[in-house]
Amino acid sequence: MLERTLKKNQKEYKVVILDNGAFHKGKSLIIPKNITLVFLPPYSPELKPSELVWLNMKRITTNKIYKTMEELKFKLDDIIKELITDEFIKNLFSFYYFFT
Repeated sequence: MLERTLKKNQKEYKVVILDNGAFHKGKSLIIPKNITLVFLPPYSPELKPSELVWLNMKRITTNKIYKTMEELKFKLDDIIKELITDEFIKNLFSFYYFFT
């Protein structure tokens, strides 16, 4: 990804925000001079609200058996339809310190 990003606008300076996944910190990773990596602090889901969506989906599907991938797909579709409401989305981004 870095190579592709670098080739687009070679004169631009880029800042890439990443979580703390070990795969983002490989020792063989070569970071071009015009790119800076900024890592989110650990245990900060408020900085990556999508994590809360996955958390809810995992909570609903954990320890359940699905006979086929199709059955799992339908269950995930149902969860998304029920979970992703305007209120849920608003709550994802409603951390008090964003607005103070």
